[in-house]
Amino acid sequence: MGLKIDLHVHTCYSRDSSITLKQVVAYAKKRGLDGVAITDHNTVQGALKLKTHDIIVVPGIEVSTLNGHLLGLNVTVPIPAKLGIEETIYLIHEAGGIAVAPHPATFYKSPPSRRVSSYDAVEVMNGSSIPFPVFTFLSKRFADGLGLPQTGGSDSHYAPEIGAAYTVVDADPEVDEIVCAIKKGDAYPMGKGIPWKTRLERTALGLKRKF
Repeated sequence: MGLKIDLHVHTCYSRDSSITLKQVVAYAKKRGLDGVAITDHNTVQGALKLKTHDIIVVPGIEVSTLNGHLLGLNVTVPIPAKLGIEETIYLIHEAGGIAVAPHPATFYKSPPSRRVSSYDAVEVMNGSSIPFPVFTFLSKRFADGLGLPQTGGSDSHYAPEIGAAYTVVDADPEVDEIVCAIKKGDAYPMGKGIPWKTRLERTALGLKRKF
C-alpha cells in the first residue's frame, strides 16, 4: 500500500505554528500516518530536534525565496531566505534534498514562481488551501504541464490539522529511499482539506492568546 507521509508540517519553531514536537508524534499516530516531513519556515531546528522511533521524520524546510515559498525535503542544514528561487533550488540539491513547489495555485500563500521548471515535484494537495478542490485542480494541472511528480501535505500549523492531506510513497521506511521515490514519481497525493471545525478552533485559540 505504501507509506502515508504528511509532507508539509510546521512546528512551534515556525512563528505562526503552535504544534509541539510531542504533538507531531501523537497526532501523526492518531491519523494513521507512517511519518511526517517537518518543514518549518526558514529553519531546520524543529526537524533536527524531533527524535523518535514512533514515526518516520523527514527533515525539511520551507524557504521564503524572492519568488515565493519553496519546500526542501531531506534537508538538514539551513537554506538562506530571500534568494532567487533557482539559487535556492540549487542549494537544496547541494544539501542532498529535493525541491517541491508548495501550493502553486494558492495566490494568498506566496506560491513559488510558475516560470520555473526545475522543481523535483509539485505539491498538488495542500490541506489548508481554500477552496481545496479548486486549488487542488489548478495545482494538478500545473504539475501535469511540467510532467512532475505530485505530493500532498496538510500545511498544518495546529496539531489537529496534521494528516488532512498526505502523500502515499512506495518506498522502504528510510528517508533517503522516500525522497528518491518521490523524485521518481513513485508517490501520489491523498486526503482532503482541513475541516472547517478545525480551522475555527485554531482561529479561536489564536484570538484567546491575544487577550
